[in-house]
Amino acid sequence: MDESKPAGTLRRGWTTGACATAAAKAAYLGWHTGDCPDPVEIVLPGGARPAFSLALTEAIEGGMRVGIVKDAGDDPDVTHGALVIATVRAGRADSGVTFRAGEGVGTVTRAGLPLPPGEPAINPVPRQMIRDNLEEAARSLGGATDIEVEISIPGGEAIALKTLNPRLGILGGLSILGTTGVVVPYSCSAWIHSIYRGIDVARAGGLDHVAGATGSTSEKAVQALYDLPDHALIDMGDFAGGMLKYLRRNPVPKVTIAGGFAKMTKLGQGLLDLHSRSGAVDLAWLAERLCEVGAEPFIAEQARGANTALEVLETAKRLGLPLADVVAQHAWQTASKALRGAEIALEIIVFDRNGQLVGRVPFHPVA
Repeated sequence: MDESKPAGTLRRGWTTGACATAAAKAAYLGWHTGDCPDPVEIVLPGGARPAFSLALTEAIEGGMRVGIVKDAGDDPDVTHGALVIATVRAGRADSGVTFRAGEGVGTVTRAGLPLPPGEPAINPVPRQMIRDNLEEAARSLGGATDIEVEISIPGGEAIALKTLNPRLGILGGLSILGTTGVVVPYSCSAWIHSIYRGIDVARAGGLDHVAGATGSTSEKAVQALYDLPDHALIDMGDFAGGMLKYLRRNPVPKVTIAGGFAKMTKLGQGLLDLHSRSGAVDLAWLAERLCEVGAEPFIAEQARGANTALEVLETAKRLGLPLADVVAQHAWQTASKALRGAEIALEIIVFDRNGQLVGRVPFHPVA
């Protein structure tokens, strides 16, 4: 995700939770006063008070609808430019603030997420942010405190297909997210949290085997190998360490790590962050592994000057040397250290660019 990160200072943006909060507050004020403040100011969990311009205001019978266009700053967020709409109306007596999923906002259908099945996919922190801001507005006006808030994102169901929501069992649209209200461009935190939620869903679903893959080719290959359901696939990407450390605290009986040769080489070298920013493939290290599998010294010397890890792998395959198996063994050692103490059987699988299995360490307990 960071490969195309622009140089220089990047502009921060706002989460869907912050936009939904601003829309809900403006709708509430407009419902009670007949005039929606534009811009509308909200309080974020950290105490900051940003203001948001309104893109839509519409009085409805018994309430008000307000829309705000999400600005994700310089982050390549799939929801950038989406219209986040809050419809506010009177709720049931003594119900407080309640939530509904409108068009384009998903519904939770699997256990293991921060919300139970059947609930709108409006996460706990955005819910609290909306409650806090509506309660502040109600105090200032002496207005109603039993409020129904419906959040919708036109086109959200199609956008959600580009996210992990379907795999996590969030159906019908997007989630309303954000723990701070602020989008930090190219932050890893959202990806790491999606890994955590994927593991939570797998555990809650009673799965005894999950697989984390470095990319789409290895993910498709490992799914086909074991006929795994979608919710057994953890979108690990480069964050092997993030996945493994969470699994150590929240174990699943069997864990497969699957990846291409270069990424598994980095894991074998001892790296838990497999992104290029954390280090390149060490060709000298690969040359030593060639010696380990019986390559002639001149072959190892050629490997030191190779252009890519793939070139070294192709040389080993041509000579019938099990280099990918040895890389998998070293990768297993790195990963097992991160899992130490957990009752987990760990497997490493190395695939080539065509999804063909070229190296493997079968399941073996790490404890």
